[in-house]
Amino acid sequence: MADINPRVVGGEEPAPGTVQSEIILNDRDAHSAYSNFARVTATPEEVIVDFALNPNPFVQGKHEVKITQRLIMNFYTAKRLCRALVATLQRIEASFGPIELDVQRRVQGAQAQGGAIQRGPGGAI
Repeated sequence: MADINPRVVGGEEPAPGTVQSEIILNDRDAHSAYSNFARVTATPEEVIVDFALNPNPFVQGKHEVKITQRLIMNFYTAKRLCRALVATLQRIEASFGPIELDVQRRVQGAQAQGGAIQRGPGGAI
C-alpha cells in the first residue's frame, strides 16, 4: 500500500458560492482482511457490520464462524456505503455479467458450459 492514497471523496459539483472540501485518504495504517461472510444488524443509532472468514461455506448443519472485524457506522455513512457498493457491483456486472448468489445455480451453469466452475470477479465461486 502507498503511504498516502490521494483520492478526492464526493465527486458532486459544489453549489455556487460554497467552498469545496478535498479529503486526502491516508491508508498507511489501514488493516486489510478477507471476508466471505458478513452479517448486518442495527441499533436505533447505528448500523453494525460483522465480517468473518467461513472456512467451510458449503458445510451443512451447525458450525461456528469467528467474527474477525466489526464495522460500526451511523445511518448516513451506511447509506453512502450502500450506494458505493451498488454502483461498484453494477459496473462489475456490466463488464463480466451477472453475479449469481445461488451456489447451486452456479454449479448447474458451469456443468451446462462444459464442467468448469464459474468463478466471479476475484476468483470467488
